Parts: sequence; structure tokens; C-alpha cells
Amino acid sequence: MTMSTLQSLLRCCSVILNAVCAGGIFTFPLMSPVLSEHLKLTQPQLTTIALAGMMSQYTVASGVGKVIDTRGPALCSLISAGLFTFAYGGFAATTYFYPETPSASESLSIFRNLTLAFFLAGVGTVFGYFSSLFAASRFFPNHTGIASGGSMALFGLSPLFLSVIASNWFTDPTTDTLNVTRFTAFLAVFCGSVYLLGALALRIDPLDIPVSTETPAAEEPRSGFPDETATLLPDRQKLRQLPGDGSIVDLARQSDFWLIAVFCLLTLGASEMIISNIGTIVLSLPPYTIEQTGGSSAQAYTSRQVKLLSLSNTISRITVGVLADFISPVASYLPCGARTFPRKHRITRIAFLSLSSLMLASTFIWMNNRVLTRDDIWTLSIGTGMGYSAVFTVLPSIISSIWGMPNLGRNFGIMMYAPFVGNPLSPMSTPSSQSPMQVEMGCARAENVGRAPSLLLL
Repeated sequence: MTMSTLQSLLRCCSVILNAVCAGGIFTFPLMSPVLSEHLKLTQPQLTTIALAGMMSQYTVASGVGKVIDTRGPALCSLISAGLFTFAYGGFAATTYFYPETPSASESLSIFRNLTLAFFLAGVGTVFGYFSSLFAASRFFPNHTGIASGGSMALFGLSPLFLSVIASNWFTDPTTDTLNVTRFTAFLAVFCGSVYLLGALALRIDPLDIPVSTETPAAEEPRSGFPDETATLLPDRQKLRQLPGDGSIVDLARQSDFWLIAVFCLLTLGASEMIISNIGTIVLSLPPYTIEQTGGSSAQAYTSRQVKLLSLSNTISRITVGVLADFISPVASYLPCGARTFPRKHRITRIAFLSLSSLMLASTFIWMNNRVLTRDDIWTLSIGTGMGYSAVFTVLPSIISSIWGMPNLGRNFGIMMYAPFVGNPLSPMSTPSSQSPMQVEMGCARAENVGRAPSLLLL
């Protein structure tokens, strides 16, 4: 095995591990029942902790993208290692040293510590995710579709991978209760080690922007013009308008930017509201119908929904990525400014965004009208996972097609502010506990989860 082959293998393993380990914050629904019972945290406090992890990803997305564009993925992986170690380690320490019966002031202090820890974990998530996504695209320029789609799919698989570890090694089989302290301590050590390895394996020249060697499908007529006359053709105009050279102010002046931003605000914002509160939604619904009693615990139902979200997310990313590369290849820009396609272009990738919004709207309408018990909520998990991941799969390629590769990380990061705003704007109102007197109230509140998002998407 040659040194270059070994280096490529090490890079592949690092990209895979960085993607698979980045989704620790999405396992919070497994922790929330335990935190509510033992730390006496209220439902608004649990929701705030979850939102701190989800929304902190977007506060630094543009800056992380700029770091990727200028310094490469290795530095991002190193920063992610430090953030994950400190965040999950602090989370574990807080849950370990809490008193048996915390007072009101102690409960507030615990809440603040956990919120800060999850905020830092969310920042670490975006550093880790970007390091995997853009490292894959840079190291394998001839297979960018498979590289980026594969890293996204693995990131979507991350909650399932970590939830399986939590269920098998950190959950008491007799009480079906997760040991949050040990699980988060494991995440601190494991994620810190993985991303430290990534800092060593993903080193790349910051100024190196690989150029694909694939032979593109000719879009320009080959009529015998000498090469030196190419700049006399209309492509000179394309060169002056080559995307990706503008500033943030120029980007904000384009209507395409605002159309995509509003779309992301509605679709990704509503989807992340569902993902971050799936445990709360489970608690808002009765575990049985009139004809059926008994059933699994809320913890088991929540774990099932997390796995369904992760599986549907992963399958959708792989399917949509392959299909989009086949029927809607991304345009690339040659140094002379000419736009080419590696294969025949059949439909625009915007069509995938339209189909995703229709899927999400249909899912939320179904939630509003048909979901009555916890056994029915699987449709919400699968529909949300598929629509959410489909948008994320095609969004980077759409951004690169419109504004080019030089500032792809920055532009993608800026676009992530849309779900950052859309998440808290999405309505979410569920009770913190469940009793026979609250069954009807829980169903009514669960309807609110689907009503407003579906109307906005339609």
C-alpha cells in the first residue's frame, strides 16, 4: 500500500467519523425525560436547552464557512474537538453533581449550565459537520456528488448511531432509563478523540481549490475557433459575471438569495422545530386508544421516533443525492467563464425544493387531522426527516451553481440563518406532563404542531 493510498484511506475514515459523530445534540429527546424527572426541569426549560443546541449551529455558520474557505477543514475539526469535549464534559459534570432534591435556585443553576453546554455542543456540531462536508468535496473533486451526499447521509445517520449506543450500553434494561451522565461523558471522550484525529488527517492547503478532471458535456459549439480566440466570444461576458466573486452586500442584493432564504426559513425552520421537540410531542399524545391500553413507555416511543427520523433522513439524502446528480447535474465554470455540465441536464434542482415543501406540508396536514395517539406519530417523523434532508441535500449544489465555489462555505453558512430565524417562529405548544384528564388537551395541542406550518408551506 503506497503512502498516497494510505493517506486517502485515512482521509476517508476521518470524513466518515466526523460526519457520524456530529449529531450528538439530536439525541436530546432521549435525555429529556430523565432530566425532567430527576432534575425537576420544566418543559419550557427542556425546550430552551434543545433550542440552544439546535439554533447555536446557525449563529456561527457564516463564520465557520469562511474558516473552511480560507483555512481548510482541519482547523474546524480541531475546534470541534475542543467544543465537544468541553460541552459534553460540562453536561456530564452538571448532571453528576446535582443534589437529590434540587431547590428552585439550584434547578435554575442546573438549567443555565445545561443550556450553555448544549449551546457549545451546537457550535461544535456545525464545525464538525462543515469539516466533513467540505473536506469530502475538496479531497474527491471528481466525485463531488457522491462525496458531499455521502457525508450528508452519514451526518443524518449520526443520531441513529449514537442513539443505538445510548440504548445498548447506557440504558438500564429493567427501568428503560438512560444514564445521562455516563452517556454524555462518553460523548465528550469519543467525539474529542475523533475530531482530534480529523485535525491531523484533514490537513489541506487553504489556497488549494481542486478542479474536477471529469470531461464535461460540451455546452458550447466546437466550431473550429482557435483557443486564443475564446475570449472574443460571448463567454467574456460570462467571465465578468462569474458567480462567487461578490461581497455579502452584493449577495444580499440578489432576488435569488432572498427567495431561497425565505424557502429555508419556512421548510427548515418548521422541520427543526419538530426534530428538536419530538420528545415533547410524544408526551403530548395519549399512549393508548379507547380499544387499546398499555403499550410502551414515553422513553421507548421517543427513542423509536429518533431512529425513524435518522433513518428517513439518511435514506432521503442518499436517494435524492444520486437522483439529483443523474437528472440534474451541477453546472461548473471553466477559467474562461464558460458554463458546462458533466451530463445532460434534464430538470432544475429547484424542482427538488418544491417537492420537499409539498411533502412537508402534506405531513403537517396529516399530523393535524389524523394523528391521535403515540402509535400514529411515525408518519410525522418519517415525513419530516425526508423533506428536511432533501432540502439540505440539494441546497449546497444550488448555491454553488448560482454563486460559484470560491465562497461556497460562506454563502452556505449565511443561508443557514434562515432556519435559525424560522425555528422559534414555528408554533410549538405541548404540555409538560400527561394524565388522563390531559389526553384530550394533548391531542388538541398536537394539532397545533401541524396546522400553522402546513398553511405556511402551502
